Amino acid sequence: MLKITEGSFAVADAVRLSRPGVIAAYPITPQTHIVERLAEMVADGELESEYITVESEFSALSACLGASAAGSRTYSATTSQGLALMYEVCFNVAGMRLPILMTIANRAMSAPLSIWNDQQDSISLRDSGWIQFYAEDNQEATDLHFIGYRAIEDHRVLLPAMVCFDGYILTHTYEPVDIPTEEEVNGYLPPFKPYQRLDAADPISFGMYATPEYYMEFRYEIDQAMQRANEVIIQAGKEFGEHFGREYGSLVESYRMDDADTALVAMGSVCGTIKDAIDELRSEGKKVGLVRLRTYRPFPTMELKKALDGVSRVAVLDRNISLGSKGAVGLEVKDALYGSGIVVLDYIVGLGGRDIRKKDIAAITALVVQGKGDMFYGLRTEVL
Repeated sequence: MLKITEGSFAVADAVRLSRPGVIAAYPITPQTHIVERLAEMVADGELESEYITVESEFSALSACLGASAAGSRTYSATTSQGLALMYEVCFNVAGMRLPILMTIANRAMSAPLSIWNDQQDSISLRDSGWIQFYAEDNQEATDLHFIGYRAIEDHRVLLPAMVCFDGYILTHTYEPVDIPTEEEVNGYLPPFKPYQRLDAADPISFGMYATPEYYMEFRYEIDQAMQRANEVIIQAGKEFGEHFGREYGSLVESYRMDDADTALVAMGSVCGTIKDAIDELRSEGKKVGLVRLRTYRPFPTMELKKALDGVSRVAVLDRNISLGSKGAVGLEVKDALYGSGIVVLDYIVGLGGRDIRKKDIAAITALVVQGKGDMFYGLRTEVL
């Protein structure tokens, strides 16, 4: 059913249709509308789920950990400092191979305090063992929850996942979103069947002490599961297209790349602005295209290399910064294209919610053609 709805409410509908047995979350801007709506759904009998009211984000993800270990499909949502408070538990969830899905309403990290959007919060947990999806718009944010559950509960994967979408820009924006019916989702997303679970009649342990003789093998197994997730996510996206008519059979999306000699690489809602800017640049005769990342973990190295084959230069737009180095996406793209001869330059943009406009995209395109990059773009030098 197509309806005009706020991004947070569309995500709440997706969670309801995914039928989690346990929800635990703590409200924090700009994620609050998601869990408020879910609490209403549970209270009104629209969703049969145990909604656990907790005192912090640490408690929220801890409750999800226990519920998932006991065999329930579980869900949480957070952002920024709330995700930081979950840090310890995020590593535990991945290490215990618990397929928990969590929505991240991307927001800048403090200090200084900011409630506006960038992707520093989720990027800061890139090495925790969580799959990371990044949505361009609210339709994709909605659909990725179904695809996410389908992929992470596959016994070849069994890893947690974050569905990331930009705070305020998407969470509080009203857009047309096609919300599927309960019957349609049930036909795509089967009930959760845990690989193993806590059972008093057949006791097992999760997350036990590991000596140096065994710890490294556990990390290897998580890495291998992340590698297998590439194909599982692609297959889940293709099957989603067969059920709903919206194809997600790739971890990257290419836009006007057929004859491009310059490519922009980015992820999240800024890609809509980039597409509009590219259309204008194309009308001026500039051969520019976009490769948008749908997943950051697992990083789609092979698909990215294929999508960028034939270009001369790449400008990466990073809404994050690995302080003392470069943007996290830029580092990955440079690694993926190492030895290819393609020039890759990184631009740190939009931190703390600063606008990224079409004229900024055009300016960055000019900079990469000139070979000028690896910079914070748009700094207010008068205040430095």
